[in-house]
Amino acid sequence: MNVRVLRIELKRSVAPWAGAVVLTPALAFLYLIPGSWWTGTAAWTAQWTSMALWTRSLLFYLWPLAVGLGALQGLRDHRSKMSELLTSTPRPARHRAATLAGATAITLASAFALLVLVGAVQVVANTEYTHLGWLPISLVGALSLVAGAVLGMGAGRALPSVLTPPALAMSAFVFTALMQMSLGRTETATATGIPSTEPNRISLLSPAVQEVRDALVTLSASVHVGQTIWLLAMAATGFALLVAATPRTRLLALTPVLAGAVIALLVLPSDPRRMYVVDKAAAELVCDGPVCVTKTQQARLADLAGPGKKALRLLHGALGGQAPVSVRENTAVLPEGSTPQWSRKTVLFDFDDDIIAGAKGRQKGQQLTWALIAKGMVPGCTPVGWSSFGGDLFAQTVAAGWVLGDLRPLPGTPASLRREVDAATRPVWKELKALPRAEQLSRINAMRAAAFSCKGDAFDALKGGASR
Repeated sequence: MNVRVLRIELKRSVAPWAGAVVLTPALAFLYLIPGSWWTGTAAWTAQWTSMALWTRSLLFYLWPLAVGLGALQGLRDHRSKMSELLTSTPRPARHRAATLAGATAITLASAFALLVLVGAVQVVANTEYTHLGWLPISLVGALSLVAGAVLGMGAGRALPSVLTPPALAMSAFVFTALMQMSLGRTETATATGIPSTEPNRISLLSPAVQEVRDALVTLSASVHVGQTIWLLAMAATGFALLVAATPRTRLLALTPVLAGAVIALLVLPSDPRRMYVVDKAAAELVCDGPVCVTKTQQARLADLAGPGKKALRLLHGALGGQAPVSVRENTAVLPEGSTPQWSRKTVLFDFDDDIIAGAKGRQKGQQLTWALIAKGMVPGCTPVGWSSFGGDLFAQTVAAGWVLGDLRPLPGTPASLRREVDAATRPVWKELKALPRAEQLSRINAMRAAAFSCKGDAFDALKGGASR
């Protein structure tokens, strides 16, 4: 296929429109619709891996569009009533199929590459951590659009009906939806007693990925390999259907996609912990004395080091030998709905935690110290991926006020709730400060026992109730 033939094909086909239909809605979704892809450490423009995963998640609806547009392209010869004429020419059918598929593949891959480029330009400005581990995620995403379009072309050629493109697009959408919901999820029990779900091996046959929760999470190498096998087999079946001329050859053309599915399922991991894994290089710690952050957040270490060291000194003055000795960004990635795990010797924090992220403005350093003291005293027992308001926040507020001798709202506390927080915490703080030192320490120790074990209510323990 030379350049002149490709230029002609681009002019007379829907290939350029296919690229526009993929790129425009994707950018509109990312920029116009607010969501978790806008904020936090896992925002789509914050880190390279997050950017790659968020753009892959858009394939939930972009891939069905590619399949439908491919089917529309496959109907072109039938609509123009040229099928018999083209079969009578000496040019091999595979050459015509390669030209048809090549033009659409180039535009779809270019559109997805441009989408990634838009994100990459912003990621460069937002992080100092650069790596190439995100590249396979994006390459597989581009391949999925190409494979879906080629499969759609082959199906459109094999089933020449005006109903074929919308039927294929809807079928592809149903497939991605089922992979994200029922068929692609396995229910698991959690310590909270409320069932949760995790992705299973079948879900990895979908080109889309699940929502990004953590900047340290990436896809494993076996996932990339298995998905590549599956998508190449899909493209092979689509191309075979494009050149098939008899019912028998069309049936034989289904062999690659069936064999590819079987091989891919053998390669893809069955354990959810081997699907979405922690990027060890990204999670490597960068430290300034006892204060450490991951490589992805190394630019924020300078702002955190001073407040972190001050928080440790204040905690040691209040707790003595029971105080934590280091501050570290939490690198544990637990299943959604599971109970967090904490250490008494290390203040574990997350930059997306409300009280850490809420430390802003001219008093940012002081607010970070306050927030880290609160996390060192009461780390929080809200299940992973959930949000809550109440006991843990009240206990953190009182505990930080006890260490510093002054009760004030923690950073990140919504202005609309500060009066409620103050009403709940001030009487408890006054009562605690009025007690003898030994009784104060007794209640603080009971609170910390409940807080670190996530058994019982830390705030109740502060009020003198049972910690279990």
